[in-house]
Order: sequence, then structure tokens, then C-alpha cells
Amino acid sequence: MPRASVICISHGGGPLPVIGGPGHEDIVHSLKTRVPKILKLGTPEAPRAIICVTAHWSENQPAISSADHHDLYYDYGGLPNEAYRLKYNAPGSSAVAHAVKKVLVEEGLAPVLDKRQGWDHGVFIPFMLINPTADIPIIQLSILVSEDAAEHLRMGRALSKLRDSNLAILGSGFASIHNNRVVVPLMVRDRRAPANLAKSVREWNVVLTAAATKEKSQDRGKALEGWRSFIHSYDMHPPGVADHFMPLLVCAGAADDEVAGMYKDDFLGLDIWTYYWGNVRI
Repeated sequence: MPRASVICISHGGGPLPVIGGPGHEDIVHSLKTRVPKILKLGTPEAPRAIICVTAHWSENQPAISSADHHDLYYDYGGLPNEAYRLKYNAPGSSAVAHAVKKVLVEEGLAPVLDKRQGWDHGVFIPFMLINPTADIPIIQLSILVSEDAAEHLRMGRALSKLRDSNLAILGSGFASIHNNRVVVPLMVRDRRAPANLAKSVREWNVVLTAAATKEKSQDRGKALEGWRSFIHSYDMHPPGVADHFMPLLVCAGAADDEVAGMYKDDFLGLDIWTYYWGNVRI
């Protein structure tokens, strides 16, 4: 059985990648073309299910969507009616959810199964572009309210055990920058980021990339545990709202001793990096 890939994507602003929004062209292109190749969709090695760690579901303990079907949760507001009519009918999997719970428990965590939580836009929006056929089960996994780096890396180490069963791990967040105070006005006004912001993002990305791409899992984890000391970290992810960085930590923990691949998208003039691990390069 093939060993499944790990990837942490940037899912864009709300439903805008699907319904159309300024600055999302590169992200949409990558979700449609690059991510399916990394996940090996449409090949004999396609994953039998995908565990999606979403920035939009935070709990005190890891929570796992555990029904065989989950409704969509339109966790956004003030948008055109079409944003609330979107559908994505991929199945869930109670069997895989229980497998996720088992490995998390073995790692000393206290996960809970949740049959009712809807799939938020961090799940269904990117997957509408990544796998429009909706033929691969998805298991939604929460991040932690604590935003504790070591705990998220530990979640990832647990999930790494499932990759040899061809269960892929996809983190859905926005690791390069998620500061609504500066980004939302750019999207609303369809403007490019000012030069000083673009420079700060580049400087932050250099340090983040050096940490995230360390080949040895122990070295990578140690570096990422100290991510708050990275240059501009509080500008990229303000205090208490670093939820969109947490999926990268889980993915980095799931990567074992593997060489990272990476690619860059443009988002409103900002460099947005995606990191992935597995026996594939694009």
C-alpha cells in the first residue's frame, strides 16, 4: 500500500476561491492542479481517505468528524446568495474517524468523536477545487484552542502512523499570513499589498521555510515550537488568533524524516507558501 502524502494548503478568504474574489487566481490554480498531483488523485495510488485539519474548528481536545455524512457549515456572512448554496457531497468515514481517534489516544491525547459538526469552509471550499468528483472520504479534524505548538506537533506525529494505510493528511489554513486587519481591506478594495507589508511577509517566510523544511523530524519540531520568536510572527498571526498557523504544525509533525516540497502562490501581491511531504514532486 502506498504511503500517503502530507500537505498544508492556503484555503483563501471564505468562499471566494469558488465564487470568485480578487487576488485568488494563483491559489485557485494550485488547488485545481498542484494539490491533486501531490495527493495522487486520479491514480492507482490515490488516498483511500483524507484527514483534513481545519483552522476553522477549535476545541479544547482534538475533535474528529465521525459520521458517514456531514452537512456543510457556511461559517461566513454578508456574501452573495450563491455562497450559501454551495454543495460538496463527499462522504465521511466513521471507520477512519475511529482509526484517527486510536492513534491520537496512543500519543497521549484525549480526542472526541463528533457526528454532528458540519464541514466548515476550510474543508469544503478547497476540496470543491481539489477533488470536484467528491469521491474520496474526508475526516475533519479540529485544531486546539490552546494554540500550543508542541501539542499540535504531537497530533501530527500521531497521524503519521496512518499514512502507511494510505490515509493522506491535509492541513487547511493560511500559514504565510492571516491578519484580517490588514488583509481583508485589500480583498474588499481589490488592491495589491503595500511594499512594506510584502517585505515583512517575505522576511517571515524565509525563517518559516527554514524551520518547516528541516529534514529531521526532531529538528523541524524543535524549530517550529519556537515559531513565536520568528521575525514578524505577531504581525502575520496576531496574539490569540493564530488558528490558521496551527494546521501547518500538525502537518509538520506528520512528516517524519522527509524532505519537504514547496511552492509559492501570489495573493494580493503577497508570497503565500505551501509545504508538502511524500514521495512526489511537482
